[in-house]
Amino acid sequence: MIKNDTIIALATPAGVGAISVIRLSGEKAIDIVDAFFKSVRKGKSLKNQKSHTIHLGHIVQNDVVLDEVLVSVFKNPNSYTGENVIEISCHGSSFIQQEIIQLFLQNGCRMADNGEFTMRAFLNGKMDLSQAEAVADVIASNSAASHQMAIQQMRGGITNELKELRAQLLDFAALIELELDFSGEDVEFADRTKFKELVSKITFVLKRLIDSFSFGNAMKYGIPVAIIGEPNVGKSTLLNTLLNEEKAIVSDIAGTTRDAIEDEIIIDGVAFRFIDTAGIRKTEDVIESIGIKKAYEKADNAQLIIFLIDANKFIHSSEEFLQEIEVIKERFPNKRLLVIANKIDTLSCHDISILESEIDNLILLSAKNKTGIDALKTELTSLVNIGALSNNETIVTNSRHFEALNNALTAITSVQQGIDLEISTDLFSIDIRECLRHLGAITGDYDVDKDILGHIFGNFCIGK
Repeated sequence: MIKNDTIIALATPAGVGAISVIRLSGEKAIDIVDAFFKSVRKGKSLKNQKSHTIHLGHIVQNDVVLDEVLVSVFKNPNSYTGENVIEISCHGSSFIQQEIIQLFLQNGCRMADNGEFTMRAFLNGKMDLSQAEAVADVIASNSAASHQMAIQQMRGGITNELKELRAQLLDFAALIELELDFSGEDVEFADRTKFKELVSKITFVLKRLIDSFSFGNAMKYGIPVAIIGEPNVGKSTLLNTLLNEEKAIVSDIAGTTRDAIEDEIIIDGVAFRFIDTAGIRKTEDVIESIGIKKAYEKADNAQLIIFLIDANKFIHSSEEFLQEIEVIKERFPNKRLLVIANKIDTLSCHDISILESEIDNLILLSAKNKTGIDALKTELTSLVNIGALSNNETIVTNSRHFEALNNALTAITSVQQGIDLEISTDLFSIDIRECLRHLGAITGDYDVDKDILGHIFGNFCIGK
């Protein structure tokens, strides 16, 4: 899969800007650019310059100056890709970008495929596969939390977590394979007590990483929060107030919201994906019934549920609302539930005291007047377990890693069962190799299918 040709692509977003960066990588990258680069210092050749240096000059084609540029030189193996790399900082005109790229395409370069620079970095040993995947996550991160997780992964978070365990398991695998060579002599090279301890340790680490995926995936894509409640309690108004825009239609007519409306906001560095759902009530309207069914489906898939009640109505029929709260708790036993009383601007201080005494941890607000919104945001962030982020713990956010970890856990569990049942070594040695294979697939230490690499790097932007 390693190619010796030279690739080129725009490394900055397409379009007009102050500066654009064009990147080349390959054995002939420096020679190709040098042929068309005229330094402001006469006689300077890029080939004779040190790595990690920047040079001012012009890109010239047939004595015509295309642009004044800064050229950064990175010589192998000390570059992003491990190859010779040139980065040309030119003016951000789309015309200039294309003129320079076309010039080099006609003189020894080809257009890079999606993620090909990072794939070359992986193939040339500059980073492992999990770190390469984290590059895309860093680029796509839209919150402090998702950025922190991606950076931790790019620095080798999961690699460091598994590297030593995998090496120890590999050592035991070698000893057990040696035992098989001397099976007729009834000898044991692998210390069974230490081997059991290692298997237990690997099982513990794998389970912890697997358990972190639910949290990590939510932090990466936004924690889903479903807003449910009866019609006209202010769900759409609350969504609009949180987003600070008129996202959902607000009306006094019951049943206005008939489909789920979603949008995302970032609170204290954490992305929350709020879902405004149809009002829950008994109805003969077929379309509204579908919307109510969707409301429950969204709540099923959410991590947090906001149950919004009309403060005025609660004062007059508290028993009914208390029963509804219990029904929701029973329906979604594993969800974190926030009960919010809206429209408190219509209540007296005495009524508010009654509300607070009836429901534990109740949040009071007026979505219309934006009262209590800050308290709601504080409560939302407090419900999110960001301790793992603060402690720089490894958090799994990648579905491919999650699948590989589950497969490795299945294999190591079979090894544990084999040890407990004292079955023949040659039987559970297969499971040891299987576990090693799945762990190695995460970092690319084990042979990774070409199609898998194509899928991973195909999701990158072209200039990366």
